Amino acid sequence: MATAFIGLGSNVGNRKEHLGRAREQLGRIPQTKRIRFSRWIETAPMGGPPQGMYLNGAVEIQTALEPETLLLRLQEIEQLLGRPKRHARWGPRVIDLDLLTYDDKIVQGPDLILPHPHLHTRPFVLAPLAEIAPDWIHPVLNQSAKELLEALVHANH
Repeated sequence: MATAFIGLGSNVGNRKEHLGRAREQLGRIPQTKRIRFSRWIETAPMGGPPQGMYLNGAVEIQTALEPETLLLRLQEIEQLLGRPKRHARWGPRVIDLDLLTYDDKIVQGPDLILPHPHLHTRPFVLAPLAEIAPDWIHPVLNQSAKELLEALVHANH
């Protein structure tokens, strides 16, 4: 079984309800089990049109699915929960599920990049990840989630 981390976000409607439903659906993915959840944190949107505040979090899972198959399952959950297949880049969303990491795999494909290419630059991703897996090591940058978050916080002050 591989360990993967998934970032969750919502800034439309009842954000906690959407995130709770997404977390529940993650537990229904075949050959996959949820291990740990972060708390929800409220964050300002980055870029895009004017929009409401996000709630963000992270979930650690173990899965026997390959990364590409897992990504498809995440996209299916997004659609099930009301996210249109086509959506505005950086626009408001009912639910956003990002495959952040999959073991220590490094993937550079047209539909999937692992680890997530912006993981280390986004506090709304790193804070929940560092909460549940502070010692996770970024396979490209060779720094822990905690170190990456500390560097990001330091750089923004």
